[in-house]
Amino acid sequence: MEKRYTYHASAHWTMHKRGIVEAEGDIPRTINFAAPPEFGGEPGLWTPEHLLLAALSTCYVATFRAVAEASKLPIQGLEVAVEGVIEKQEGGFRFTRITLRPVLAIAREEDIERAAKLLEKAERICLIGRSILATMVLETKIVVEAPVVV
Repeated sequence: MEKRYTYHASAHWTMHKRGIVEAEGDIPRTINFAAPPEFGGEPGLWTPEHLLLAALSTCYVATFRAVAEASKLPIQGLEVAVEGVIEKQEGGFRFTRITLRPVLAIAREEDIERAAKLLEKAERICLIGRSILATMVLETKIVVEAPVVV
């Protein structure tokens, strides 16, 4: 397996106080963004702050899926809410605390303890989370649901 990977994206202003971000290759869509309204941006658009939190939550979901699969833990579903707190500090604003709130649905009560450990493991090894300086907090919830029959 490779030890180094490189990814590319670009952002540019399009008009007024908004812009678009695009990714390389076959990724088909662009994302409209602006600064947050509290920083003079246009309301109703993705902000860099939202994009960072979205990157973290999607990385966590993908990481947990891989961890659960490798551990042969059957899951019914996973939803992850994320909350970021930005504070003004010396040198400017920065994220100081980010809370991940995964809600994991599993089919068997006897898997709760193992599932909890895997949720924690995913938080520790998530690439985006490991790259962020803010304090990371994990608040997990595990629910037992009957298996979905398709």
